[in-house]
Amino acid sequence: MTPWHHWRRRWYGRAFRHGDFAPLFEASPADEWVALDLETTSLDPGRAEIVAIGAVRIQGNRLLTGEALSLQILPPASLSEQSVVIHGLRHQDLQQGMTLEAALRQLLAFIGPRELVGYHIAYDLRILNLACQRLWGLHLPQRGIEVSRLYHDRLYRRYPDAVIDLHLAAISHHLGLPALPPHDALSDAITAALIFLRLHHGGPLTYPKV
Repeated sequence: MTPWHHWRRRWYGRAFRHGDFAPLFEASPADEWVALDLETTSLDPGRAEIVAIGAVRIQGNRLLTGEALSLQILPPASLSEQSVVIHGLRHQDLQQGMTLEAALRQLLAFIGPRELVGYHIAYDLRILNLACQRLWGLHLPQRGIEVSRLYHDRLYRRYPDAVIDLHLAAISHHLGLPALPPHDALSDAITAALIFLRLHHGGPLTYPKV
């Protein structure tokens, strides 16, 4: 962790040194991460509400799928036909879901001090922080590690003239990863984690076919 990120954790955690949220602000392990994906009712952060959460831990070169987190939230008022088309979660599918507060408490305990990995992770972090701020005045200190950026940079260094498709399915296909159901929170979190592991521990990338 750089001095800047150490200071950032101390600053954000100054009001949460004790209690349930204190582990979030400890030093992050060097070889552990959490891949995260949220399904929401909108792509507009100002209106989006969380309907599903998927998260899986990465430890070294291993993906701990046996400890994965998959949560559904009680249907929010903003759940509409338009958002259902994307994630497939209807009001009746969410009737047995958790309250948002209970789900976020479980997620934050799962994350602990680990850095976050994901596809469009900046969006997910913004949504998560907005929800945590409304509930507890809490802002997460974790950085978001964007797997599409890692993939682009690895390819660009080797093939600067390549046409690079940054869609999640295209990245997975190029890296030879299994095709998991799209727009499912846990599946997307696992896919992001597999991309992260492939880029960190795999060999050189081949030229991408488009």
